[in-house]
Amino acid sequence: MKKIYSFNKFFVPAVIISAVIIVAGFVSMAVKGINFGIDFRPGMIEEVQIAPTAIELTYVGSATVSVDTSAQKVDLVVTGAGSDNETISFAYINYATIGELATAMNAVDGVSAKAVAAASTPAADLFGSSAESAQLTSSVYRLHYVPANADIVSIEKVRDLFAGNTQYSVKQAGAVSENTFQIRAGDDGSDTAASKTIQDTILAKFVSAFGAENVAVSKTDFVGSQFSESLALKSIILAIGTLALIWVYAAFRFHWDFALGAVIAVTHDALIMLAFMSLTQMEFVSISLAAILTIIGYSINASVVILDRVRENSRTIKAKNFVEIMNLSLTETLSRSIITTITTLLAVVALYIFTTDSMKDFALALIVGMITGAYSSIFILGAFVCACRKNWTPSEEEKKSQVLTTDDLMSEE
Repeated sequence: MKKIYSFNKFFVPAVIISAVIIVAGFVSMAVKGINFGIDFRPGMIEEVQIAPTAIELTYVGSATVSVDTSAQKVDLVVTGAGSDNETISFAYINYATIGELATAMNAVDGVSAKAVAAASTPAADLFGSSAESAQLTSSVYRLHYVPANADIVSIEKVRDLFAGNTQYSVKQAGAVSENTFQIRAGDDGSDTAASKTIQDTILAKFVSAFGAENVAVSKTDFVGSQFSESLALKSIILAIGTLALIWVYAAFRFHWDFALGAVIAVTHDALIMLAFMSLTQMEFVSISLAAILTIIGYSINASVVILDRVRENSRTIKAKNFVEIMNLSLTETLSRSIITTITTLLAVVALYIFTTDSMKDFALALIVGMITGAYSSIFILGAFVCACRKNWTPSEEEKKSQVLTTDDLMSEE
């Protein structure tokens, strides 16, 4: 016997629960707002790594000597008066340790290289700091490295450096053993030299706590107010445009109430995700927008499958009311919805477990979105379409093609 589940019994409670969550989200957005990342608001993100010095470099001479590090080598670019305008490369395959590398660099006229770390330290681990000019002078330029047994610096200790200043926020970046931290600072536009001011402030705090020889800036990103406002506006237009295109597609393929129900379901999913991000204060960056658009596509696909089955059943099944057709259609697509959601969630959960930072947030947003997408395509979509077709009666064309009843289906072996 085929069992048909009475999904309609849960339509009203589901709508109430969704409404409560969405309202809570709006309240949270009004009170706490959305934690916009650097992509959507003016400010700076700087990654700072706490790593000791491996080699100290200085240069005295009339030429201009710059340092360029990569995953394969260190280059000394020599230009200017009294030079042959050449690039001297020190490939790690030839100079495997910093002891060998320092010795080779000392052979360059005017360059002094001092190995501070153990001479056996692998040269391939070297990196510079973007906060320092790569041009060598009589002042020390440092190449850093991360020791295999480096002491772990807790994120709480780094956050204490900015305690009392709400302009700055700190999060871990990369593996804990790498001691890399991402510092974000907002820019209210009052300081015309905000970029330099923020960089100097961040660097000064780290240097005072850990020493200049142990601090390296990995990268710095600055977003101006005009760019952040433009990106936010374009993101809103993109989301609205996506929903409009879904409406056009669904209206072309189905009846207007089916199309509107599909749009309401995916809009519901987007609002639930925004509510979740606001309530948890998850950072909202470009990849968060990508997560919302991904879920919109995922949810509309689930809705189309269900609506297609509803349309087919309305043409072939004699029913007392439209609720019977909806319950039958949801029952027939339930296994598909569960299997699709679970198999997709397995990949996303793995992404959440084995990644960090913004990619981890992206995976978490997808997990929430996939669950709400499966839920909304059944209960929110079903509730809306059934409400629209409360007084439904089959058309003459549908009456001619209807050959089975729901009782017939329930009696099938």
